[in-house]
Amino acid sequence: MIARCQVDYAGKLTAHLPMAPRLLVVKADGSVSVHADDKAYKPLNWMSAPCTLTVRVVAEPATDIAQAVSEVWEVRNTSGDTLQITIAEVLHDSSHDLGLDPGLQKDGVEKHLQALLAENPSALGEGWTLVQREYYTPIGPVDLVCRDAAGGYVAIEVKRRGEIDGVEQLTRYLELMRREQRFASLTGVLAAQQVKPQARVLAADRGIGVITVDYDVLRGLDNTIEDRLF
Repeated sequence: MIARCQVDYAGKLTAHLPMAPRLLVVKADGSVSVHADDKAYKPLNWMSAPCTLTVRVVAEPATDIAQAVSEVWEVRNTSGDTLQITIAEVLHDSSHDLGLDPGLQKDGVEKHLQALLAENPSALGEGWTLVQREYYTPIGPVDLVCRDAAGGYVAIEVKRRGEIDGVEQLTRYLELMRREQRFASLTGVLAAQQVKPQARVLAADRGIGVITVDYDVLRGLDNTIEDRLF
């Protein structure tokens, strides 16, 4: 609903929104939120479920538009907090059943990128093979451990965006893993869709390789893979 309304909240504190046109959203779970046109997704005020909504219709609205009230909504939660919405004029009113939402399906996140690289280690280097995914160290798991074409071990940290923090994280992993005899000559690679220039500089200083990977290519949307190893 879009309505010219006034909103008053009473609970652990009080808040007041003077009369103005606003978007009122009542969801199937009973929650109510009040939105302005310039506050992006965040509501000006809201009452989360579980709560109850009571609507009182004013039988004879005032003729003075400054004092006119057509409806008063009272939203009350289980803690006794109240959200009172005083509606002077309804500008638009509609109701829609959205049905069961399938939920957010994230695409291109680090876990997906890590899984794709584990399935296709040759995207990291010709002749590379996977040794282990999520190799655990005392301070956390290394995303991938591979062998390169020469048989050397490589620890790979996978990020959507390669930044200095990723280089620092991999540096700590390498220091711990190299204490094991078989990893004495272990090298490290930061694999990401995008790499910040500062991260490239720090990686080069630490002797860490950087590979830029194309997520769409890994998903089979192209026939070639363009990787850059520094």
